[in-house]
Amino acid sequence: MNTLIDAAFSRARVVILSLVMILAVGAYAYVGIPKESSPEIPIPTLYVSTSLEGISPEDSERLLVEPLETELSAITGLKQITSNGAEGHASVQLEFEPGFDSDEALDKVREGVDRAKSDLPEDATDPVVTEINTALFPILTAILSGPVPERTLNSISEELKDAIEGLSGVLEVDVGGERTELLEVLIDPTVFETYNISFEELISQINRNNRLIAAGAIESGAGRLVLKVPGLIENVEDVMSLPIKVRGDTVVTFADVATIRRTFKDPTGFARIDGQPALALEIKKRSGANIIETVAAVRELIDEMRAEWPDSITVKYTQDESEQVQDMLSDLEANVIAAVILVMIVIVWALGVRSALLVGLAIPGAFLAGVTALWVMGYTMNLVVLFSLILVVGMLVDGAIVTTELADRRLQEGHSPRAAYAHAAKRMAWPIIASTATTLSVFFPLLFWTGTVGEFMKFLPITVILTLTASLFMALVFIPVVGGIIGKRPPQSAKDKATLHAAEQGDPRDLKGFTGGYVKLLQFAILRPWMTLILAISMLMGGFTAYAQFGNGITFFPDVEPDFAQVQVRARDNFSIYEQDALVRQVEQRLFAYDEIASVYARTGSSNRDSADLIGTIQVEFTEWDERRPAAIIGEEIRTEMAAIPGIDVQVQTASNGPSAGKPVNLRIEAHDPQVQQQVVDQIREKMADIGGFTDVTDSRPLPGVEWRIAVNRSEAARFGADISTLGQAVQLLTRGITVADYRPDDAEGSIDINVRFPSDERTLEELQSLRVPTSAGLVPISNFVTFEPSPRTGTITRVDQERVVTIEANVAPGVLVNDQTVALRSAIDAMDLPPGVEASFAGEAEDQQESMIFLVGAFITAIFLMFVILVIQFNSFYQAFVVMSAIVFSIAGVLFGLLITGRPFGVVMGGIGVIALAGIVVNNNIVLIDTYNDLKKLGLSPLEAALRTGAQRLRPVVLTSVTTALGLMPMVIGLNINFFTREIVYGAPSTQWWTELSSAIAGGLVVATVLTLVVTPAMLMLGEKKAKRAKPTPPEPEPVAV
Repeated sequence: MNTLIDAAFSRARVVILSLVMILAVGAYAYVGIPKESSPEIPIPTLYVSTSLEGISPEDSERLLVEPLETELSAITGLKQITSNGAEGHASVQLEFEPGFDSDEALDKVREGVDRAKSDLPEDATDPVVTEINTALFPILTAILSGPVPERTLNSISEELKDAIEGLSGVLEVDVGGERTELLEVLIDPTVFETYNISFEELISQINRNNRLIAAGAIESGAGRLVLKVPGLIENVEDVMSLPIKVRGDTVVTFADVATIRRTFKDPTGFARIDGQPALALEIKKRSGANIIETVAAVRELIDEMRAEWPDSITVKYTQDESEQVQDMLSDLEANVIAAVILVMIVIVWALGVRSALLVGLAIPGAFLAGVTALWVMGYTMNLVVLFSLILVVGMLVDGAIVTTELADRRLQEGHSPRAAYAHAAKRMAWPIIASTATTLSVFFPLLFWTGTVGEFMKFLPITVILTLTASLFMALVFIPVVGGIIGKRPPQSAKDKATLHAAEQGDPRDLKGFTGGYVKLLQFAILRPWMTLILAISMLMGGFTAYAQFGNGITFFPDVEPDFAQVQVRARDNFSIYEQDALVRQVEQRLFAYDEIASVYARTGSSNRDSADLIGTIQVEFTEWDERRPAAIIGEEIRTEMAAIPGIDVQVQTASNGPSAGKPVNLRIEAHDPQVQQQVVDQIREKMADIGGFTDVTDSRPLPGVEWRIAVNRSEAARFGADISTLGQAVQLLTRGITVADYRPDDAEGSIDINVRFPSDERTLEELQSLRVPTSAGLVPISNFVTFEPSPRTGTITRVDQERVVTIEANVAPGVLVNDQTVALRSAIDAMDLPPGVEASFAGEAEDQQESMIFLVGAFITAIFLMFVILVIQFNSFYQAFVVMSAIVFSIAGVLFGLLITGRPFGVVMGGIGVIALAGIVVNNNIVLIDTYNDLKKLGLSPLEAALRTGAQRLRPVVLTSVTTALGLMPMVIGLNINFFTREIVYGAPSTQWWTELSSAIAGGLVVATVLTLVVTPAMLMLGEKKAKRAKPTPPEPEPVAV
């Protein structure tokens, strides 16, 4: 190390040049690095879906789900497989073990799906494999609405979608609420009777007259003639002129017997924004694209295109993630500047302006070097990276403070600036390297955190390790060299001189002022080491008991005030889509009355992935967080007000931050017997009601309902010349129609289906019962060979690992902790004595929390072991290494006091990382103290004198490093945001809520640990010396004799 420092001093100009270089490249990297809100993490989940229109959930389970499960369950590395069989649809969700290779998994799943295809029914759609990825969540939703015809809105959204997808940062655009076009051929049922045609004839008539004929060419002596037979249907007129029946000279065409029109498929849902019909364009960005630039480009494009639209169309933007990222970045910049200023003020007060400038240099230097490294490694700037940078601000300056403080003392003694800084860098090289190494060894195990939470948090150790390594070079190379050039002996009063002399050479007991008081306290503690230690331990115990008594329990991830909430409307009945819409409108109308809601975006109808009783979701955007009550309270009010609407259940789900989405309480009940399963679910829901504190409880049991079974007597049907196929076609004409062909008109993108069905007034249950089908024996009423039986309807069937499962999900009431509720529910279920063959297990947040806790405890133990090894290398003494480590134990008491004061619960993820980070920081001061103590003993001082003098000399740097780290985190602890660019001070902004737990854990622990370090560490060093020798001078170590 010394040679490196000497080399740096002899080539000072090169060092200055490289420093300027680092700052310039860093600034460029900070501007150029892609920015996003949540980090892009691989979610270990793949989703396979297929559909077959009109089949029941049981058939879906038997014919679609089971063949897929059989092939897919054999894949290696699967954690669990969840399948849903619903009406007309089936899906299989595969969750892999964390750390999976997504490309390999995708290939395996695709191969499995290909093998299963042969076992699926012919009419089923090809199974689609989708990869679930955080980058696929929309970064902006643009909602088009206005009092214009549906066709206009549809065509505008199509154009806009194509234009936006052409932008470089956009991956794809989904249009929510768009309707698919189709050509509808409405035929009266009596036509079949009048003209005596069968369904087959009618359908094949369209098919046979809609063919592309590759006619070829005639080659002869006269040349080559290319022939063309235009046989494809190109417009409505072509369909109208198709012949159906020929009698003599008369030809009956479709125009004579059918109504033909371009229309849309039957609606499966409606979308409205603030009460106006709407289409939502959900825009997704490419991986690694810069959110802020992409969103700006999209908005600019939409503004350009609006010039050509009707004036009544409005565009609303919701869920704009770029705003969140910009807020985060400006908060970070503000926090860093505030931290730098606070740190500088402290140092100016203690060491003077020149030293403060040097220490201040360490922050941007290490910071920008770290950002450059991240940028080169291909990472993005996200929430977690930003926070890690704030976390590090206070730590970056520790090394720099220790070096400049020592150089400052040398300057006072009259050395030249260059000699002073060179000496300081060499003398402090090992303690600084050791203390940085201990801090790094703490974050090192966090790199191996697996699972979604781990992928989410891994940016923290990466950023910390990069910036701290950079700060090491700042403290030992760049700052001493710059100091050697600009350093100057500070003016000094006679009193200061006396103080310095007493600490360095004279008797430390003669010191006056704050240091003097501290030395007297220290002497008292050193002479009674056992008493000091026992006092410290009892304080530690006090911390634990106080927290156990008055603490606020445990949470998984910090609660952050959301900007959005989702109001879910649930109803248990066979409602048509129009009836569902009327109910959703009632809820929507009441939401308009709230001043605290900025926009209301309602969608009626549920997708295949939703639970069966969900009839509509309303996305609510709140006004700014500082102009309204907390979202949880507004949610409670919405729940109570909507309870007055009969027939529906309204639930409010606020946007949850962090890795686990959905409701926090998630319980699965597995059983072989569906009846027993029903009873157990009822019992557990009763228990939940008894415990209280659960809101929005839902379960995935099928809804009670009626379905009609049309039972065919096959032998009777055969007597009339009918069969299942004829009956099936008749029933389809009466329900959704038969798609016979497709055609490509000029004004549409892609092909449009041609669909034959009965007119709407003929599509009723009575018509079905009196339906007649054309057979060889003429038209026969189907009631001759069919009976109609009502039977109970089953809803969606959910299976986990090939067993049928019912899930119970719930939110918790405001002010109640998820962890407490889960524990209470778990013990209630254990006491229930479930019937044999029934299993209840927790999933969701409880599962994540368990995994994270196990990992963090392991990481903590690993970190402590690594630190111990580094300390033994540094001091070559087990006892001294143990003394240093004791600071960690004491700091935990500080963490608990910190949480008690701020009144926050202990967060598993954030608090856990806080304790681990704290362990690395707290140890540093002890290392500096013990290193000086050993040095003084080598000079021949008695242990007692050495301890006192160590205290006197190291008080200033120890207090300074702790105060600067704590001050750097202060804005986060209080939740205060001082923005220097907009000159405003904000208190309690949502962006600071993320980090309050973590920063208060660190700041609280640090303050307590520093006080203890300065008093308890010297006392423990005394305990390590034999009592008789404590006051005697230490003999110099004998030189090893050459033999």
